[in-house]
Amino acid sequence: MSTERNPLILVLAWILGSVLVFVAAAMALAAVVSLAHGEGRVGAMIFAAAGVTLVIGLLGRLLIDRPTGITVRQGFVVVGLAWFVLSLFGALPYLFTGVITGPVDAFFETVSGFTTSGATVISDPSTLPAGILFWRALSQWMGGLGVIVLGVAVLPTLGTGGMQLTRAESSGLSTERLTPKFQGTALRYWIVYAFLTLAAFVVLTVGEMSPFQALIHAMGAVSTGGSSTAADSVASFGAYTKIVLIVFMFMGGVSFALHYRAIRDPAVYWKSSEFRIYLTLLIAATVLITGGLWVELGPSEAVLEGVFSSVALLTTTGFTSSDFGAWRPALQVLVVGLMFLGGMSGSTSGGIKAFRVGVLTKAAYADLRRLVHPRGVFAVRLGRKRVPDPVVESVQSFFLFYMMIFMVSTFLLTFIDANMGEDLDLITSTSAVASALSNLGTGLGDVGPSGTYAFLPAPAKLLLAGLMIVGRLELFPVLVLFTRDLWKR
Repeated sequence: MSTERNPLILVLAWILGSVLVFVAAAMALAAVVSLAHGEGRVGAMIFAAAGVTLVIGLLGRLLIDRPTGITVRQGFVVVGLAWFVLSLFGALPYLFTGVITGPVDAFFETVSGFTTSGATVISDPSTLPAGILFWRALSQWMGGLGVIVLGVAVLPTLGTGGMQLTRAESSGLSTERLTPKFQGTALRYWIVYAFLTLAAFVVLTVGEMSPFQALIHAMGAVSTGGSSTAADSVASFGAYTKIVLIVFMFMGGVSFALHYRAIRDPAVYWKSSEFRIYLTLLIAATVLITGGLWVELGPSEAVLEGVFSSVALLTTTGFTSSDFGAWRPALQVLVVGLMFLGGMSGSTSGGIKAFRVGVLTKAAYADLRRLVHPRGVFAVRLGRKRVPDPVVESVQSFFLFYMMIFMVSTFLLTFIDANMGEDLDLITSTSAVASALSNLGTGLGDVGPSGTYAFLPAPAKLLLAGLMIVGRLELFPVLVLFTRDLWKR
């Protein structure tokens, strides 16, 4: 069967069905965790959710012939729709167990998990059954390297289709191959990802956390999703735990291709211009936050809080050890700014990414030089490498779309809530949109570290859920679904 003979609907059904089988297995694991904690009813309900997901997935797998490959157009459509479908079925454990009763709330919570955003409608996670706590963390962990899940679970059977989906999800910034075949690259990413998670679990267990707490926080740190077992995130834990989380959040914000290459040559970290940008942004944020908290908290606490908050914000992890809303206004402005930046391309973090920040900065400086020297030729370079003009233009387009979506969405959120009696203040609406689009989850005002998104009306939650998916897929794979060219035969 040729690729041209694979109708889009059949390709969608087979690939999404295959991924749903994988998700059903993950749900079953969460059910086992529930049963191990003596939660018979909850475990049974999660098993039921897994059963429904498995049946639908198998229908897609078994009733439709396996495609021999997918086109670029099909790759964009699959990626653009996969996160919506996964979130619909991923909401079933919340609904079946009754932990969340509203479908919109359950969908919002699941989107937040798979996109590693960490936004929640649950006021106190400590009251949740162990199986649901595990499912929240596991959905974030799977979403951290979401396209790699597709690669390992499904795409080895599709030949070149793996790279089509990777290009669709990453917009060309994180498609570095570690091996000639995509599935080999996917497997190596997963090995590094799993190893870092295991290492975080072991080191956290040595400290003050129980094994279950350590597992939840290890998955939350490496996936930069920020899942926790307490309402105050990690505020109640000591310095040892926070330092460990700082290390693994930082690692989660680094390109996983770089991690793999560093196994043989640790010097590759410093050789990477994007890593140096990432580190520079982190140091600058740490100095500013530490300086702002120095008088109030004292030297040692200010340094720890400055480093922890800078890493959590820059990597879009969302762990919190204090309430940003209680900080002075200048620091709150900094918090919103850090929400946009993100870690390295090819990492699990959200945001604009350090690569794009570097390109935008160098391109702006080159434009300033052209004003002085109109006939000069000024190439944009990161380190010693010249950034091709099409990449520069793509990054500038990305930034333009990013800010347009941010501004329009802020208006829409304020408009929705004003017409439904909520009347959000500007700080809450602005930070909620920025947090969703950057996959951070924690904002300021009513959606700050001490609040949740439960009070928002359903349309506002759906808007923010959509922004989480758009941000996770780095805009273009979703935006391209609304272009005429994609749907032309």
